Amino acid sequence: MQEAYIVAGFRTAITKSKKGGFRFTRPDDLAVNVIKGLLASVPQLDPLRVDDVIVGNAVPEAEQGLQVGRMISARAVGIHAPGITINRYCASGLESIAMATAKIRTGMAECIIAGGTESMSLVPTAGWKTVPAYSIAKEEPDYYLSMGLTAEAVAKQYNVSREDQDAFAFHSHQKALKAQAEGKFDKQIVPITVEQTFINENGKKETKSYTVTKDEGPRADTNITALGNLKPVFAADGSVTAGNSSQMSDGAAFVLIMSEEMVKELNLTPIARLVNFASAGVEPRIMGIGPVKAIPKALKQAGLQLKDIDLIELNEAFASQSLAV
Repeated sequence: MQEAYIVAGFRTAITKSKKGGFRFTRPDDLAVNVIKGLLASVPQLDPLRVDDVIVGNAVPEAEQGLQVGRMISARAVGIHAPGITINRYCASGLESIAMATAKIRTGMAECIIAGGTESMSLVPTAGWKTVPAYSIAKEEPDYYLSMGLTAEAVAKQYNVSREDQDAFAFHSHQKALKAQAEGKFDKQIVPITVEQTFINENGKKETKSYTVTKDEGPRADTNITALGNLKPVFAADGSVTAGNSSQMSDGAAFVLIMSEEMVKELNLTPIARLVNFASAGVEPRIMGIGPVKAIPKALKQAGLQLKDIDLIELNEAFASQSLAV
C-alpha cells in the first residue's frame, strides 16, 4: 500500500455570517479561488493530473447545491477533473481529506484536492426546506435537537460551569488574537477580492470592492465581565451564550494530497500526513462528546496511545463541549 501526503494547503479568511466580508459571496466562488491559489503554489503539478476534487459541505442546497463539488472542480481545475460533494456536517471537510487519503493509499488515485466550503450567510443552517419525519419527532425527538441545546445537555451532564465556559472562550480569543498579531495565519490565507453592488443613499447603483485577508472571529474587546453579562440563548436557565459559542461563519479551505511516488517525481516536500481517521456515534442529545469515542478508535487503528500524542487540536462550536471532551 502506497503512502499519501499533504503537500500544500490554503484557506480563505473566516468571516462572520450575515454581516462579514463574505456575506454576499457564493461558497463555490470561495472554493474556486482557494483551489486556484493551491494549484499556483505547486507549479510542478500539471492540473491534468488531478484525479478528483472532494468538497465537504454541510448544507448542499441553494448556492451550495446542484452537485457543487463538480461545479468547483470544472471551474478551478478543468473540465477533465471530476468532483463530488460530501456531507458529514461539521466534519465534512475532514472527511473529504480522509476519503482522498484512503483512495490514494489503495491505488485508486494519485492526486486529489480535498476540503470544504460553506456559506452560512446565503444558506440557512437547516436549509431552505426542513422536513422532519413525524415518526422520529414523536419517538426520538433528541434526533432533532439544535446544536445549542446539545451543548446545554453536555454542560449539564458533565458539570461544566458557566464560569469555566466563559473563561475558556476568553482565553480562546486571546490565543487567536496573539496568533493574528504574530502573523501565524497569514501564509495560509488566500486573499479574496469581493465586488459588491448596492443602492446608495441617493438611490443610485454603486459598486465597491474590498479584499478579505483576516479572520473576523477573534474579538479584542472581549473580556470576562462582558462574557459573564451575556444571557443564555438556547435554554432559559442555561449556560451557553453567544459569547461561549462559536460564531456562524463563511469560508473555504482545501489541501492537495499526492501519492508518495508523485511527491518524489515532482521533488516536493510534504507538509503533513493523515495517519488515521475514525468516526463514532453517540447519543444525539450529547452529540458533542463524539471525540471521546472517536479518538480512542483512531488511536487503536493507528497502533498508538494517547501518551504518544504531543498536541491535540479540538474543533467544535461550544466551550461546554470542548471542556467536557
